[in-house]
Order: sequence, then C-alpha cells, then structure tokens
Amino acid sequence: MKPQPAREPSREQQIEAACEGVSPLDEPCNEAASVFCDRCERWFCAAHAEDEEWHACGVQPGDEGGEG
Repeated sequence: MKPQPAREPSREQQIEAACEGVSPLDEPCNEAASVFCDRCERWFCAAHAEDEEWHACGVQPGDEGGEG
C-alpha cells in the first residue's frame, strides 16, 4: 500500500480544532485553530500561524525545544 499525502481537514474539523502549535518550551496552545500550514500540515491559531517558532516545519533538526 502506498502512503497517501495528508489531506487538509474539512472546514467543520477546522472550526473544532485547537491550535497544534507548541512553543520552544514545549507549552501547547489551546486557542481555536484557523490557519492550516501546508509545510508541517498542522492547524494554528491566528497568533501562531505567523510565528515560525511554533511550527514543526520551522524547528531545526535536533532542536526540538524544552530544557536540555
């Protein structure tokens, strides 16, 4: 079976979804999601949609955040 590309959730799923962003200190955001990132395929609230530090696609390999 071939892997299928991720599909963008429907508009109904978007309204119910919470922001999937995680801060550099591993703190989740629980605001309502309104923006879908095509690069990391996650939903974000309006505030974190523009902030690359909250996106998985903006984190450098080996630098996942948190204290280490």
